[in-house]
Amino acid sequence: GFAFPDDKGTWRGFDVDICRAVAAAVLGDAKAVRFTAIPAQDRFAALSSGKIDILSRNTSWTFGRDAGALDFPAVTYFDGQGFLAPKALGLASADELNGARICVQAGTASEQNMADYFKIRGLKYSAVVSVSEAQARETYQGEGCDAYTADVSALASARSLMNNPNAHVVLPTVISKEPLGPVVRQDDPAWTDIVRWSVYALMLGEELKLTADNVAEARDASQDPR
Repeated sequence: GFAFPDDKGTWRGFDVDICRAVAAAVLGDAKAVRFTAIPAQDRFAALSSGKIDILSRNTSWTFGRDAGALDFPAVTYFDGQGFLAPKALGLASADELNGARICVQAGTASEQNMADYFKIRGLKYSAVVSVSEAQARETYQGEGCDAYTADVSALASARSLMNNPNAHVVLPTVISKEPLGPVVRQDDPAWTDIVRWSVYALMLGEELKLTADNVAEARDASQDPR
């Protein structure tokens, strides 16, 4: 639901629409976007090099990233990291995964979060690292690992795509806070502000119940300066 190409190859989803909103604000055309699919481990290099202008890819706002050369203009989705496991195991908590093989995607905050969580509790695990979400999901479904960890939203998505979704359960344990949002380079504060206020305009528009059907009328007739 964050970013996916439909059966016609058109990119759709929550993160995709953030990019379209910025294009509409800056260029007056929501279609004036070039989308580039980038693996998690390569996303910050692509942004820093100028290959892309906005990284809109369910990315967690962390201290380490913010202290570097990146800016996070706004939070668009509050998430947290969890675990997907076979329902047949009857697990009630991630603490019962001691000694388990756990699938995780490379280049994500999930790797370090999991390491910290298990270390603090004196638990052991084996990380089965995948280069993509699809590979991690397929490895888990093929029983190449005992559980799969990622943001809960990603786990819900992965579960829905499996051969038998009802055979898997997202455990109630959430081990992190993951504020997600678009990312830009830190060297252009004006661009950061543009992206930030494009996001805030969307939030305000929703509060004011503006839609594609009524926005033109509201712009011309409303007495509300917002």
